[in-house]
Amino acid sequence: MERLLLVAAVVLAAVALAAVVRRRRPQPPTQARWSAPAQLDRDDFDRPDAPWLLALFTSATCDSCAATRDKAAVLASDDVVVQEVEVTARRDLHDRYQIEVVPMILLADAEGVVQKSFLGPPSATDLWAAVAEARQGPEPA
Repeated sequence: MERLLLVAAVVLAAVALAAVVRRRRPQPPTQARWSAPAQLDRDDFDRPDAPWLLALFTSATCDSCAATRDKAAVLASDDVVVQEVEVTARRDLHDRYQIEVVPMILLADAEGVVQKSFLGPPSATDLWAAVAEARQGPEPA
């Protein structure tokens, strides 16, 4: 019986010690939040006269970037220029627009205002719908 009480006391002390240690643990550091640029200079990209730019920021070492590129490529048309901006080929644009995560897709209008952005690989449906919605324009009130 004494052994049972001794074991119970040791277990209770261990639980109490764990609770104290857990309370003293510091809060995790603030995590970085990536954001997409709100404006692009259309002269930095191909066909600045096209009504729409779909800028795809990528890296050659990124597996999901290749799949994202394939989804975006089919959207190229006379009105929509799709341009891949690979980090080693165009480090200047990645730095200028502070692109820190890839793939990142920016859909910009003729003035360079980003109308829609995707951080990470979007579904084809979401990407295609965003371009169609932007090209259609806002619904009348």
